[in-house]
Amino acid sequence: MPAAHGKQFTLYSHPGGPNGWKVTFVLEELCLSYETIYLDFGKGAQKAPEHTKYNPNGRIPTLIDHHNNDFVIWESCAIMLYLVQKYDKENKLYVSDFNDQALVNQYLFFQASGQGPYFGQAFWFEKNHPEKLQSAIDRYKNEIIRVLSVLETILADKEWLVGGKPTIADLSFITWDLIVIDLGILNGFKDFDLEKDFPLVLNWHKKVCEIPSVKRSLEVRAKVMASSH
Repeated sequence: MPAAHGKQFTLYSHPGGPNGWKVTFVLEELCLSYETIYLDFGKGAQKAPEHTKYNPNGRIPTLIDHHNNDFVIWESCAIMLYLVQKYDKENKLYVSDFNDQALVNQYLFFQASGQGPYFGQAFWFEKNHPEKLQSAIDRYKNEIIRVLSVLETILADKEWLVGGKPTIADLSFITWDLIVIDLGILNGFKDFDLEKDFPLVLNWHKKVCEIPSVKRSLEVRAKVMASSH
C-alpha cells in the first residue's frame, strides 16, 4: 500500500491529464497531505494490475484515503465531492445550503457529461486519431462552442457558479478549459475568438486560476509536464 511515509492520501494521476489536477486543487486548498503517483500512459500503467486493483476502470484519477481505512474512490468529480463533504468543515470549497449543494451537483454532472467528454474528443480527433475525420472534428469543436455558450449564459448574472464564491463546481471546469486556451484547439475554427465571443467565461477562468491553491497547482503541473517530455 502506498504512502508508507505518512501522507494521508495517495493520488494516482497523470502529468497532462486534466482530471487528476482537479483533485489536486482541492487537496491543496484544504491543506491535506498527499503523494501523487504519475502513471505513464505510454507504458499502459493505468491499465496495469498495480493500479486496476484500486480502479477497475483503468483511468485516472484514483484516490486512496489512508486515514479512512484506505478507502478508495475514483472519478474526479466524485473524489472532489468526497473531499469537501468529509474534510471541508469550513466550506472553503463547498456550501451548506441544501439547494446550493444540489446546484454544485448539477454543475459537476454538467462538467463530467458535457464538458470533459466533448473537449476530450475534440482533442483526440484533432491531435491523435490516425485518420483525419473532419465530420468528427467539426462535431466536437461545435460542442465546445455550445458548452462555452452555456457557461457564458450562466455567468451573465453571477461571478461564481454557486453560492457567490468559488467552489468545487468552478474548479471542475478549469483544466479542460485549458485545452481551448493553452492548446488552442479551436484556433481558426469558424473565426473563433474566446475573448470576443465568451468574455465572461474567460474572465471567470482567469479568476479561478488566480486562487492561490489553484495557481500553485498549475505551476507544479507545468513543471511536471515539462519534466515528463
